[in-house]
Amino acid sequence: MTTEEDLELLKYPIGKSEIPEQISSDHLKKWITDISELPYKLKQAVQPLSKEQLDTPYRPEGWTLKQLVHHIADSHLSALLRFKWALTEDEPTIKAYDEKAFAELYDTKLAPVEISLDLISALHGKWVILLENMSNSDFEKTYVHPETGYRFTLKEGLGHYSWHSRHHYAHLHNLLKRKGW
Repeated sequence: MTTEEDLELLKYPIGKSEIPEQISSDHLKKWITDISELPYKLKQAVQPLSKEQLDTPYRPEGWTLKQLVHHIADSHLSALLRFKWALTEDEPTIKAYDEKAFAELYDTKLAPVEISLDLISALHGKWVILLENMSNSDFEKTYVHPETGYRFTLKEGLGHYSWHSRHHYAHLHNLLKRKGW
């Protein structure tokens, strides 16, 4: 039986996203490294898994590992676009999306996980080149989230997607550990 506390740990294995008020260049370097390393870490963890293993939820009432990988691809594709819009437009309002509904679409349920692993690899390759060449003033540029009206700086966005990468990798890694895979 899973307690509320156990479920919370399964949902947030590294804790909830917390972006420091003062973001240093060391934070940015670390977060870019997180973005850079995710594709390799995902491939190493996912490629040996069987179809049955990929269809295993990482927690009760959670996504399967396959849905999780497809979600990361969808989310980080959106993230790269948010960064590019903020770098080329004056404080754009980004497009939000229903991640739970995306996770139920045909491509997420039916597409081989390798498609999203390849997409994540290519996407992160482009994203890291962009991030490594951004100036301090570029990281101060903002986008607006339509649901909250919050103005995210790109450095806050980078912190969030670093957390997002580590958060979902921890879901995958912890399930593999629990199952002994």
